[in-house]
Amino acid sequence: MTAAPTFLDVDGSDIAVRHAGGSTPGVVWLGGYKSDMLGTKAETLSDWAAREGRAFLRHDYSGHGESGGAFAEGTISTWLAQSLAVFQRFAKGDQVLVGSSMGAWIALRMVQELRKAGDASVVGMVLLAPAPDFTSELVEPALTKAQKRELAKKGYFAEPSDYSAEPYIYTRALIEDGRENRVMTGPIDTHCPVHILQGLADADVPSSHALRLVSLLPADDVTLSLIPDGDHRLSRPQDLDMLVRAVGDMAGRGK
Repeated sequence: MTAAPTFLDVDGSDIAVRHAGGSTPGVVWLGGYKSDMLGTKAETLSDWAAREGRAFLRHDYSGHGESGGAFAEGTISTWLAQSLAVFQRFAKGDQVLVGSSMGAWIALRMVQELRKAGDASVVGMVLLAPAPDFTSELVEPALTKAQKRELAKKGYFAEPSDYSAEPYIYTRALIEDGRENRVMTGPIDTHCPVHILQGLADADVPSSHALRLVSLLPADDVTLSLIPDGDHRLSRPQDLDMLVRAVGDMAGRGK
């Protein structure tokens, strides 16, 4: 049974955290939009890290999972600040960031902010179905007239979700803040190797988005693994095996 989380107050929000100590580089999980830290991929990595005796850190953003706060009040800046606070409080020594979908965007922004602060502890990144800049690159261009009207009038619009009974909520604040956190505006220097896993059958984040991301990363430090029949979840047994191998290889490189 998974142990209860500890909580870290970040700007008035109780952020649920699970941290297991162990060898370094440790692994830090960053989940996707409306995902939580008890999902299949995070649990698979947690079990693997426990078997390996490797440190593993994960948390729920505000409005997600076991954390406090309202989902609709979250923005990339808010969730980034929470992720940095959790990282700085619990991560010790070198770390590999593993970001899924929106979590890949958070991971890329974290490296920028950590580097700015003189913290070079991130020694590798594994990004699954990465969705950096998804608000400006994927959501905004596809807005219908009705959705634009709702954003202007109500400040948000709702979309049915394939992954939850509750709809996805996209707020004007999220979209406007997303523009301020864009990373795909030019070359991205992560200062560490990056391995991207992308399904070619991903209906949410097209493979062209991952290819564009690769074009902005240092060529000698990036690996792209395309999964012909992989969808956005990448949660089938074979996808999970690939994830564990990628994270294990990256952690091995960081020794």
